[in-house]
Parts: sequence; C-alpha cells; structure tokens
Amino acid sequence: MSPSPVDASTAPERSLAPRLVAEGLGTFLLVAAAMGTALFASSHFTDPGAQGAVYLAVALAVGLSVLVGVYAFGPISGGHFNPAVTLGAAAAGRIAWRDVGPYVVAQCVGGVVASTVLTLIGTFGPDGWLPRAQDAGFASNGWGALSPGGFGVWAAIIAEVVFTALFLFVILGVTHPVRGTPFAGVVIGLMLTLGVLATIPIDNASLNPARSLATAIYGGVAPLAQLWVFLVFPILGALIAGFTYRALFDQPNPAAQN
Repeated sequence: MSPSPVDASTAPERSLAPRLVAEGLGTFLLVAAAMGTALFASSHFTDPGAQGAVYLAVALAVGLSVLVGVYAFGPISGGHFNPAVTLGAAAAGRIAWRDVGPYVVAQCVGGVVASTVLTLIGTFGPDGWLPRAQDAGFASNGWGALSPGGFGVWAAIIAEVVFTALFLFVILGVTHPVRGTPFAGVVIGLMLTLGVLATIPIDNASLNPARSLATAIYGGVAPLAQLWVFLVFPILGALIAGFTYRALFDQPNPAAQN
C-alpha cells in the first residue's frame, strides 16, 4: 500500500534516498511555479504595490503546485515540500523524528535550486528587470517596507503561526490513516490557496520556511534580515498543531471501549 500524503510511515520498505529526492523535486515545483508566477506574470511583484488579481494568481499557483506535487510525489515521500509540515507531521506521529533533518535539508535545497533557476531566467529578461526584482525583494517575505499592505512584525508573526497551524490541522485531518480522504491532495491545495490569499497582503505569505529562504537569498539585505520570522514562526505554528492534533484527536475513544 502506498503511503498517504504527509504520512510516509506506511512504506517502511522505501529507502530514505528516493524520499529525499521526491521532497526536493516537490519543493522545487512549489517555489518555481509560485514564485515564478509572482515574479514573471506581473510587474506588481517587482515593483511596490501588488494588486488583488496578482494575489489570486499567486495563491492559485501555490495551491495547484502543492496539489500536483502531492499526487505525484506523495506516494513516495508523503508530499511535505515544507519544513513546517515535516515538523508538524513528526509532532503528530506521522513521520519519524530521525527523518526530519534530511527532509528539511532536501526541501531547502529544492527551493534554493528553484529560486536560482528563476534568477538565471531573469538575467536574460528585459534590461534592468532582475535588479528591479531584487530591489523590490524578489517576492520575499517581510514586514514594514517589505509588506504589501504595510503591516508590522507582530502582524507577520501572528499570521504565520495561526495560518500555518490551520494548514497543519487540515493536512492531519484529511490524511488521517483512518478518517482520511482520497481527495486529500485537493483539500490541501485549496487550504494552502486560502492561507496564501489571507496572508499575502500581510507579509507576502510564507507558511513555508523553504520558500522564504529560497527567495530571501536573492532578495537582498532586508529580506535576509527579516528571514528569521519566516523560519521560526511557521515551524512554531506547525508544532503547536501537530502536538495538539495528536493530543485531541488521536487518543482512544473511551465511549467506544465501553
């Protein structure tokens, strides 16, 4: 039986190497599709002041890339493509803690390779396109001057914790080994789309440390200086959701035992 998305523990015969390759490829797909849409589909993300139509395009690109990736690579690795998801899944008992480190490294490598490819494409763009994109933050996450809506650091922290936790609650619910659904990939993609739509105006929507790292390294000093928020707080939200889900919803039902 192939493992459901997020839960890679049902395929103990599969070695770690192909799972790491699948995680790297899935994260590459996510960053290349989502950030490529943000950077290339409109000048709004290379210049200050994004508009609603661009928000929707980017959110759909994020959701669709995860939906496709979950069905393509989920049977191999669990389809995390996000260090926060991996840590949340470990907290919920869906993946072994010993696999967390290799998964996170593979995801970050896949994301950085994707942003490197986007940068390479940008070098052959119109005159001045790449410097303008980098001056505008290269679709990186941030607050203050880097926030599309001008929100502050505490808005970014709260948004990342809350929406990443909600994302993990949904993931853990639809991929549950007993109560899950075969349409888990669709639900996960739609939930991520909703989360990105809600948080783009606040901080350009992280919910994924690998995505934040991938763009910040090409965005300049300001995105790198603010990167810590988008490494720490999505993971905090995911851990809260993972431990809470396991405590509340994976305990034996006393009524069923009477």
